[in-house]
Amino acid sequence: MVKPMKIAIVDDERDMRQSISQWLALSGYETETFASAEDALKGLEQDYPGVVVSDIKMPGMDGMQFLKRLMAVDSALPVIMITGHGDVPMAVEAMRVGAFDFLEKPFNPDRMSELAKKATKARRLTLDNRALRRELSDGGALMKKLIGVSPAMERLKEDILDLGQADGHVLIDGETGTGKTLVAHALHAVGARASKRFVIVSCSAFEENALIERLFEPGSDGSIPAIEEARGGTLVLEDIESLSDAAQARLLQVINEQGSPAETRIVAISNLQEQGRTCEDVLRGDLFYRLAALRITVPPLRKRGEDILTLFTRLSDQFAEEYGCDAPQVSAQEAAQLLQAPWPGNVRQLINIAERAVLQNRRGSGSITSLLMADTDQIAPVMTTEGKPLKEYVEAFERMLIDNTMRRHKGSIVSVMEELCLPRRTLNEKMAKYGLQRSDYLA
Repeated sequence: MVKPMKIAIVDDERDMRQSISQWLALSGYETETFASAEDALKGLEQDYPGVVVSDIKMPGMDGMQFLKRLMAVDSALPVIMITGHGDVPMAVEAMRVGAFDFLEKPFNPDRMSELAKKATKARRLTLDNRALRRELSDGGALMKKLIGVSPAMERLKEDILDLGQADGHVLIDGETGTGKTLVAHALHAVGARASKRFVIVSCSAFEENALIERLFEPGSDGSIPAIEEARGGTLVLEDIESLSDAAQARLLQVINEQGSPAETRIVAISNLQEQGRTCEDVLRGDLFYRLAALRITVPPLRKRGEDILTLFTRLSDQFAEEYGCDAPQVSAQEAAQLLQAPWPGNVRQLINIAERAVLQNRRGSGSITSLLMADTDQIAPVMTTEGKPLKEYVEAFERMLIDNTMRRHKGSIVSVMEELCLPRRTLNEKMAKYGLQRSDYLA
């Protein structure tokens, strides 16, 4: 569940601190109070998970000095200033310095709640964006998002690590919903350009002239073109097959002018879904071979074997936490159906199934089988044409069962032995066989 945002209340008047704190606590916020700006500064660091409400007139360090110090620590921290009657010019100055807004005494408590709601929403967005930027610059974190131990996924991870260290342009292809943009992020994050800009442009989202302007020409609003914005870093072009002839010519010209090593690395993503056609068929040959100097094909979900069950478990656990309920238990029959489904929508489709399975489980009705049937418009569970030996289905289910039980008991071997009725030696052997480590489950 989402944690409530904090609100730090700074005021030298005890009664005022308490009344604001009580009101905001009733509105669902977690509050902390400080009698002086000096005390507050000790606990308000960059990425403080909340906002600040501060009086302007205080002994020692006043509100304006306090605000300037806060802006030096974190310029995006929302600070709501409280002013006395006649201090509006000072409040306007506070807004110029960086205050989020101000309240004039005596103020309406509902107005305080309204401002707190806006400020905490803005703060959450800022912190989420910062966390995302950190995550997207952390190659290790991104590689962990590529869940799975199937041969297809191991090859993909090896390709990312190898090509991430190279400097040539890259073409990423694969079916829709396989995670090609995540692979592009990982390529950038594990390479020498990780600290440089990472810019994504969807070629299918623009008309021809607008796309050429976005990529190569300064915008009418003064914005810089993407090729300049990504200079020294990585420019990702999604839906590369949507480039017009004119845009292809401009892109080829830029690539040729940059020489080798490329000043800006281009990662092209192809989402071509037309039967019997490839990216090579729709791009001019000289551009295709420049972009496809290095190439990664992201495997479809149906080729990833027991990774399907691992992914389903992780996703359903995440959705169960989000919705505040239990994740559904997967039966042996349902596990086999998950493994055999053709997954035309790949990981994106699996995400949808996992979320709906959690919502069904919360209501106490439905099954994973019914979801697979409804999702594929069939009257019976859909099966792939690629049969697998029974032994593979049994092992995949067994691994999932041990994995789920270890997660539920947070790595308690005794609890897992009791629930699965397994002697310790057998459990240890099976965990070793499936690459499961107890340390991964400890809380």
